[in-house]
Amino acid sequence: MSMAERIQAKLTAALAPERLDLVDDSARHAGHAAMKGLPPGETHFLLTVVSARFEGLPRLQRQRLVYQILAEEMAGGIHALAITALTPEENQRQSAP
Repeated sequence: MSMAERIQAKLTAALAPERLDLVDDSARHAGHAAMKGLPPGETHFLLTVVSARFEGLPRLQRQRLVYQILAEEMAGGIHALAITALTPEENQRQSAP
């Protein structure tokens, strides 16, 4: 199972998201010094997740929840994870014209 598949499976099981967009952004970081010696790909991700589980949680707690769910992946392969964590209402407001 790829890192992206593991991330999606864990977040889906834990958060029952209405929306989960995961983009592998690793190619943009391939030449960076911090990446020397690491295998290419699946190290940098952009994540947008929309879940009712985020209701009442401030932004920092939402991100901590995602990091907690992905603790194993963060310790063993993910170098960077940019998180946008929204409630369904916030997502709807952002999508409105």
